[in-house]
Amino acid sequence: MNHTYEQEILYRLLNLLADEPQLRQLDMARMTGISVGKVNSCISELAKQGLIKVKRFKSAKNRVPYSYILTPHGIEEKGRITVRFLKRKIAEYEEIKRQIGVLAGEVEKGGLRGMAESEIGEIANRFI
Repeated sequence: MNHTYEQEILYRLLNLLADEPQLRQLDMARMTGISVGKVNSCISELAKQGLIKVKRFKSAKNRVPYSYILTPHGIEEKGRITVRFLKRKIAEYEEIKRQIGVLAGEVEKGGLRGMAESEIGEIANRFI
């Protein structure tokens, strides 16, 4: 699987667990857009790496049976993953800005301003 995609999943899961350690895996799956099986696999991997501690409540009738608590190492890793994620998103943003500039130039050069304005509306005026 794509390493960037895996890092984004870990980023999302660690953020969720930092805020809500008693989420069910089904809820985590819905909130991250991945399967419950993938969440389970990632949770197992995070626990194996020592980034989270899984606490089970054996007699919890009214509570979620598991709690996923970030360890000090997990908090540090969450910070590192967040910085890497931010750097990647900034690079993507810069590339998109560059592409928009090229496309806006093509629209202007080709005399397609009117078509662009009608197709994408007011937003076109910001770029061409």
